[in-house]
Amino acid sequence: MVKTPSCDKSGPGKDTWTPEEDRKLIAYVTRYGFWNWRQLPRFAGLARCGKSCRLRWMNHLRPKIKRANFSSEEEEYILRMHTKLGNRWSAIAAELPGRTDVEVKNHWQTTLKKRSQEEALAKEETRASKSSKNKESTSNGVHVPFPASSQNSNDSVDISFSSLSSSSDEYSSGPCFP
Repeated sequence: MVKTPSCDKSGPGKDTWTPEEDRKLIAYVTRYGFWNWRQLPRFAGLARCGKSCRLRWMNHLRPKIKRANFSSEEEEYILRMHTKLGNRWSAIAAELPGRTDVEVKNHWQTTLKKRSQEEALAKEETRASKSSKNKESTSNGVHVPFPASSQNSNDSVDISFSSLSSSSDEYSSGPCFP
């Protein structure tokens, strides 16, 4: 069983959507709905493939899509959810009414990614400066103080790393390393 071609390959390749094509797609979808994206272009009179029609409708032409800039609450939510979920844009966009996954991803890539990296760097710098104030190094290892509640004058642990060998010979041979 062979799948039918999704679009007519004989016509010229189209890049940008024209306002006339947008009107045809909007008129068809509002009247009949989107029942089958593969068949829709033929019935709507469009020389496009179904995937192109679906993406155009979902990301640009749907009536409930927000066109305004992202609010600060939306940006904070995206930053929080990105640290929790990673690049799962659909899951993030599902909680932002009127926003598409493509729109959220593009806003992340153009604006929020840089801000997130700068904030992470600033946090790391403050963490490093705090730890350098509290850190005491000894000649044979790292000085680890006990928490303040149980700390006496001489209660501390010295950990020595001299017994750990970092010989490159034991890692350089084997089936993974020629």
